[in-house]
Amino acid sequence: MGERLKRVAILGSTGSVGTQTLDVIRSFPGELRVVALASGRNDKLLQEQILEFRPRYVHSGNGPLPQSDGITQVSDLVQLATCPDADIVVVATVGVAGLRPTIAALRAGRPVALANKEVIVIAGEQVMAASRESGTPILPVDSEPSAVWQCMAGETAAVRRLIITASGGAFRGRTWDSLADVSPEEALKHPTWRMGRKITIDSATLANKAFEVVEAHYLFGIPYEQIEVVIHRQSIVHSMVEFADGCVKAQIGPPDMRFPIQVALFHPDRRANPRLPRWNAVETGSLTFENMEPARYPCFNLILEYAMRGGTWPAAVAGADEAAVDLFLGRAIRFTSIPEVIKTTLAAHSPIESPSVDDAIGAARWARDFAMAFAAGRAPR
Repeated sequence: MGERLKRVAILGSTGSVGTQTLDVIRSFPGELRVVALASGRNDKLLQEQILEFRPRYVHSGNGPLPQSDGITQVSDLVQLATCPDADIVVVATVGVAGLRPTIAALRAGRPVALANKEVIVIAGEQVMAASRESGTPILPVDSEPSAVWQCMAGETAAVRRLIITASGGAFRGRTWDSLADVSPEEALKHPTWRMGRKITIDSATLANKAFEVVEAHYLFGIPYEQIEVVIHRQSIVHSMVEFADGCVKAQIGPPDMRFPIQVALFHPDRRANPRLPRWNAVETGSLTFENMEPARYPCFNLILEYAMRGGTWPAAVAGADEAAVDLFLGRAIRFTSIPEVIKTTLAAHSPIESPSVDDAIGAARWARDFAMAFAAGRAPR
């Protein structure tokens, strides 16, 4: 990187990953500079971020903000993701909103620090093609893909297996049938991670882990049958890679998203950050691993079954899950109804085998709309 500042654009700056990205940037005022910020709904926090970081470009999903000298308001996320000043684009949005900006940034030669796993799930082939054709890297920010990426760095040996760890979420140890009356507040009490609302619910159903299997399949070119998930309650081992010779590498550290964010921002270098916690092996004590029991997490196999079909199936899965999570958080359905909403939606999907980006986005939006209507008792034809 030399002496020049690395200029950062952040899509989803007011969400969990976005705010933690800004926290990392605060630690390196001489090395990282914010040049663009985008938020979906939280204009109050976005305005506070603008005052602190003074970006050149901003975008609000609510429409124009009050005018400010020296700041250009852009009309959409694609325009912001391809702004000429950015050296790296952090995509920390939720769902389909991050797809077009990710592809546009890659095609424009902007490395993408990707925290939105749905981008890969919805259109993995198209996103990876954009990365390959432009020679522009995707830098995983999600904890588990980042761990795999770090373990594979510098290795030339064949990979035999990816082992993705899962905390088990808020209800680990409980049977599925015992969760019919749990509240959104209970489901949002993740035992080890501080994350956004959607991914925290997905962690409780293990939908997020199914999505991470799909993400790993595309990001690292590993066949599905060579990817497995284990329950690791301590959230210290973030994932492991087994190589052809039987040796296994693990990426270990405190459950703090700022670590993978910082790894992506400074890639291929590393920086000391005194504001981040340090892992103490003795204080941690035992690290345990358990088989993932599908009966406790019906969303996991359901999502993988359809996502592995390819075409527009993964996009429809992502849209259906997004709707089901929103319905649960809005108290419109029970927690245990989430897989029912997903399954019913997918049963009505008419897939496209070789979809365009527009087809994939359309499938995700159709699935979300269908799931919402189904839950309201008015499913469309």
